[in-house]
Amino acid sequence: MSGTERAKRAAAEAAAQLVTTGMVVGLGTGSTVRHLITALARRVRDEGLRFVGIPTSAETDALALTHGITVAEPDSTPIDLAIDGADEVERGTLRLIKGLGGALLREKIVAEASRRFVVIADASKVVTTLGDRAPLPVEVVRFGHAATARRIGELGGRPVLRREAGGAVFVSDGGNVIYDCAGFAPIRDPYTVQRDLRAIAGVVETGLFLERAESAIIAAPDGTIDTMRRG
Repeated sequence: MSGTERAKRAAAEAAAQLVTTGMVVGLGTGSTVRHLITALARRVRDEGLRFVGIPTSAETDALALTHGITVAEPDSTPIDLAIDGADEVERGTLRLIKGLGGALLREKIVAEASRRFVVIADASKVVTTLGDRAPLPVEVVRFGHAATARRIGELGGRPVLRREAGGAVFVSDGGNVIYDCAGFAPIRDPYTVQRDLRAIAGVVETGLFLERAESAIIAAPDGTIDTMRRG
């Protein structure tokens, strides 16, 4: 296992300890969350932990069910805790860029519906300013998406349509396309970027997660854990 994977697993296992019996838990999407589901399934098996998971993607839903985790829709019950990865975590503010896994809309719905939102990531995801490492994903409805992309470009975003490895256009679980926008970096005023993008007809949501995370569990390649909080 690489140092990065060891770090992801360490962060996920630390977050899994936050879950207690009776909780409703939002389950994010991505490689770090896969380690989280494995850790939670082990606690279900070994400790008798009982909780309900709210998956943020079809991928997470299938993985949770495979591991014997009970799942439900997000509107069926209040969510006590959401745990998810991030593509960037801004040091000090805990503002995030998310969505490189393609589930940003559902991830944001679950995060905003949760009483607590905790991020898990390896140390390479920590940045000084949003946009330092990752482009900003913007989810767009398919109808007229090229016209929507031109509007995003007028804001300086330099949108690139996301494609699958084989070349086909990537389509989210919600049936939308995603444009990855590197042109906004460095994102020094993410609130204005968020506002201006949401004002464009056709934009469904952005990968900017602002002021939602309670804490971020960050792990180094040797498994050392650092829990970051805002401020």
